Amino acid sequence: MTTTPPPHDRCPACGGYLPATAPPACPRCGLPLVGPVAEELRETDRALLRLDAERGRLIARRGQLLAQLRPPYPPAPWGPRPGAPWGAPPRRETSPRAVQNLLLALGGVLLAVAAIAFTVISWGHLGIGGRAAVLGALTLAATGVPALLLRRSLTATAEVVACLGLVLLLLDAYALRQVALGGTDGLRYAAASLAVVAAVWAGYGKVLGRLVLPVPLAAVIAQLPLALWASAAESAYGLASALLVTAAVDAALALLTGGRGTRITAAIAGTLMGAAGLLTAGGLSVSAGDGGAALRAGALLLGAGVVAVAVALRPAVPAAVAGTLSGVAAVAVAGAAGGVVRVGVPGDWIVPGYLVCATAVLAAAVLVVPARPVAAGLAAGAGTVHALALLWALPSLTVGVLTPGGWEGPDSAVAAAGLLAAVLGAAAWRYRGSPYGPVAASGAVVLGAVAVCVPVALPGPLPGPLPVRLVVVAALLALSVRALAWTTLVTAGGLAATAVVWAYPERATTLTVLAVLLACFGALFAVASRTRAVSAAAVVACAAGLAWTGLPAHAAAFTLLAIAAAAQAAALRDTGRLFEHPGHAAALVGVCLVADDPALLALALATAGVLAAGVAVVRADRRWMAYVATCLTIAASWVRLAASDVDVPEAYTLPVTAAALAIGALRRRRDPSSSSWVAYAPGLCATLLPSLAAAWSDPGWIRPLSLGAAALAVLLLGARHRLAAPLVLGAGVLALDALHELAPYIAQALGAVPRWVPLALAGVLLLGVGATYERRLRDVRRVREALGRLR
Repeated sequence: MTTTPPPHDRCPACGGYLPATAPPACPRCGLPLVGPVAEELRETDRALLRLDAERGRLIARRGQLLAQLRPPYPPAPWGPRPGAPWGAPPRRETSPRAVQNLLLALGGVLLAVAAIAFTVISWGHLGIGGRAAVLGALTLAATGVPALLLRRSLTATAEVVACLGLVLLLLDAYALRQVALGGTDGLRYAAASLAVVAAVWAGYGKVLGRLVLPVPLAAVIAQLPLALWASAAESAYGLASALLVTAAVDAALALLTGGRGTRITAAIAGTLMGAAGLLTAGGLSVSAGDGGAALRAGALLLGAGVVAVAVALRPAVPAAVAGTLSGVAAVAVAGAAGGVVRVGVPGDWIVPGYLVCATAVLAAAVLVVPARPVAAGLAAGAGTVHALALLWALPSLTVGVLTPGGWEGPDSAVAAAGLLAAVLGAAAWRYRGSPYGPVAASGAVVLGAVAVCVPVALPGPLPGPLPVRLVVVAALLALSVRALAWTTLVTAGGLAATAVVWAYPERATTLTVLAVLLACFGALFAVASRTRAVSAAAVVACAAGLAWTGLPAHAAAFTLLAIAAAAQAAALRDTGRLFEHPGHAAALVGVCLVADDPALLALALATAGVLAAGVAVVRADRRWMAYVATCLTIAASWVRLAASDVDVPEAYTLPVTAAALAIGALRRRRDPSSSSWVAYAPGLCATLLPSLAAAWSDPGWIRPLSLGAAALAVLLLGARHRLAAPLVLGAGVLALDALHELAPYIAQALGAVPRWVPLALAGVLLLGVGATYERRLRDVRRVREALGRLR
């Protein structure tokens, strides 16, 4: 069907206006305008025009909706905070109460500063009546206004004004002394006035019960009166007593008062005052010159400890606080008793005296005190004293254990170690079912052994210390069978080593000590399976020491090798496998003993190689020892050759080649697919290459002829068995050897040839290479053309 375009329409292609006569085609571009296709194109253009109009309307509506959703004020450049809706007010960083408290506190501080400045600086401008009237009026106003403020529920303001009243009250006390009581002692007046102010202000806080700060501030002021009064008396004991009494009163306030702020303030103040009092009393105790002074200081410490325990026993006290107070009480009581003991014993026994007192406290804590936190705290405090005593005794004990006589042993340190061992032993018995039992038992064993062994290190030429030490070692080894295996074994090993060192100057004593130790460790190896590795090493070490003692180095070396052989023989049994590695160590030491004698070193290396070969043959799980035996044997041959001044390289390389070829043949037999380069090339190169280098520098004919014959034999064997490595290596070495032999004749022949002949030969060679290269390029070009034709 055909239709005519509407009048005044445009051409869909060129956009030109169409005449009203509705031509069948565009007069401008010739596009047909009739037919179904032209009609569909026209409808499509009209639909697009309607879509454009709708899009404009939607864009305008979107702008209107955004304008309705935007806040009345522009947002910050970085946008709203995360999670906050549009239009929400900015987050305030301080609360109204915080701002209020800050302003009130700042105002109170400024008023207090003004009052102090007025009292101290401007006081002299007024008469006595004016002074009294001003201070009285200000004080009464500052203390009376809080009541009115509380009625209006202005609590924070009332707190600040009340604090200002306290400052004015203190200034009243200062002004009173400046005006009327100038002749009194300053410290005593300060103590009395602060006590009165504290009492008055505590009562003021109780009257105005809604105020929080007056009673805690009164508690803070109450810390000073007793200390200031004792300072005025210039008595250290009085000061310590004042501090401790104040701390006790604070403890009572913390436990008995109801206000949370008062309890916290009293607890903090009591802790500080108590610590100061304990330090002062402790200093008096350790510096007391007679029994009376020590008793007075001890009484202070004992009283402090009693108060601390009494507070710790209160049910309201947390377990952690109760434990801490109990620990401090234990240290205080031990210090009190130890200070009394201190003045009656020599200087070396002061620490053991404190240790005895701490032990008594520990026993009381464990056996008497029922409360678990208190008992644990007392035990911890007493344990702290024990630890300090151990640190004091440890250097002396270490020197006493290691020094082989000629040093005066510290009896006090030994006594401290014995007491500590007893305490740890008792703790291990009491707590034998807990994880702490083995730890305490280990400490008891070590300290007990040290305490027994140190006294035997006293001066004297007699070998008395050694038997005691050997008995201790035997006892420790016997104990290791039943319990604490590794602790007792390590301790016994250390003491055994020191016993050997002590006995070393005398051969007979050394042999006796080593024999006893050998018997002890041998018995331990037989009965204890858990520690057989260590006991086996100790048995071999003792046997080596017995063999070494009194013998020269070369004899000791081969004796150690014999011990190593015995250890390897023992390792053949399942129960003796642990002797294997100690035997290796003995053999290594034996070889090192003859390192300065080449002939004996070669013999020792050969002996060790034989031992290694025997192990490889006898034990199926030690076949790899054959490599070790080979290396040792080769090393022995090299050392022997070097000792005989042999400089022929084949003498050094042929053993290596023989061993390597044998190993390669075994490998090829087990794995026929393995390459001959891996199996035979290393062994062949070990001899052929050094010999070839020597032949090129040898002016004689024997070495080149022998090398050529050997290379020809290798070549023929490679060809016969179709092996690449012998074939290539033999051919290469034979060719190079022949070239070396023909080199003089080739040089002589070249000397007889005219000089232009080499140039002509070089030119012919280059022409041949160029022609070959050109032919190859031509072949490549032909292939490329053929591929092009295939397209």
